[in-house]
Amino acid sequence: MDLNKLKGQLQTEVDTAFLYDSIAAIQSDYNLTRVLRSLGEIEKGHAQHMLNKVLTFEPNYKMPLPSGRAKFQLKLGKLFGYNSIISSLSSIEKQFAVNAIKNKIENGEKPTGFEHNHLKIIEAVNNNAALNVSGGFLSKFESRHKSVGGNALRAAVLGSNDGLVSNMSLVMGVAGAAVSNNTILLTGIAGLMAGAISMALGEWLSVQSSRELNQRQIDLETEELEASPEEEKKELVLLYQAKGMNIVEAQKLADKAFENPQTAIDAIITEELGIDKEELGGSAWEAAIASFVLFSIGAIIPLYPFMFLDGKNAILLSVGSSVIGLFGIGAAITLLTGKSIMFSGLRQVSFGLAAAAVTYGIGSLIGVSLAG
Repeated sequence: MDLNKLKGQLQTEVDTAFLYDSIAAIQSDYNLTRVLRSLGEIEKGHAQHMLNKVLTFEPNYKMPLPSGRAKFQLKLGKLFGYNSIISSLSSIEKQFAVNAIKNKIENGEKPTGFEHNHLKIIEAVNNNAALNVSGGFLSKFESRHKSVGGNALRAAVLGSNDGLVSNMSLVMGVAGAAVSNNTILLTGIAGLMAGAISMALGEWLSVQSSRELNQRQIDLETEELEASPEEEKKELVLLYQAKGMNIVEAQKLADKAFENPQTAIDAIITEELGIDKEELGGSAWEAAIASFVLFSIGAIIPLYPFMFLDGKNAILLSVGSSVIGLFGIGAAITLLTGKSIMFSGLRQVSFGLAAAAVTYGIGSLIGVSLAG
């Protein structure tokens, strides 16, 4: 390995340990102090490991002190809050995990499932209200997935919106070209079927991939529990402490969880991975069916007037029906976003009408061009 790269990694480990210790020093909660200092001690161990590698190239090389950059970060944290420091630490932990997995794969080794544990622990610390730093500092690390109902609701709302907007744009584009009702209907039905199938397939693949990823994580943790039960137990104790328990309570709860293999793996899956073992990210088929049905319902709204009307009357009814549908979808979106119904509804209407106006204008130009 390149010597300069080794020295850079060594400095990163030293700086990380320094920042963990510095944040630990301002805590009033004993458990948080202990967890953060434990993470700092682990990073010091990593630093010593990196120093040993450097010593094979430069036998007289000394352990570096924390860099000026790290000290400057700490000063800025004292003045403006510690968010910047924690963001830096979380990014470093993510990169450590990525590098660890990459190196193992390159060396023909199997990832253990432990690679992201530091990030999971500091995430748990973040969720503890006693942490004496400003603001939330770490987003969830891809471990919380929507439930079956959540996936179905999301797929339903987005599916109906895509169906309505895409088919309204398609129908208006064809109508702008002044073609016959039969052509508009044929085009609209083709757009409805193609879009519904595509949406359903995409939703199925998305949810199924999430389920398979979760199952893979569970399999890795199960293998690690069998190979290193004491190591996993220590990690679980540390996670419980990070969430606010004292060491005695954390140890008792971990001991109880590890009374048998099943309760042990259940605790690990819940605490370390944040996965609901019964759902594993939701039902792929439920999400796909909801997406197909709601896309179709949305797509039929701008199309149905052309089944019994023609010309401008059909276009006006199509636009009017679409406005009502768009407002309703905007209102439904507030179930996911928490925005006001009026704001979301009008925003949805404006976007949909803008898309329809553009395609209608393009269709008109094409129709005039073809007629000429």
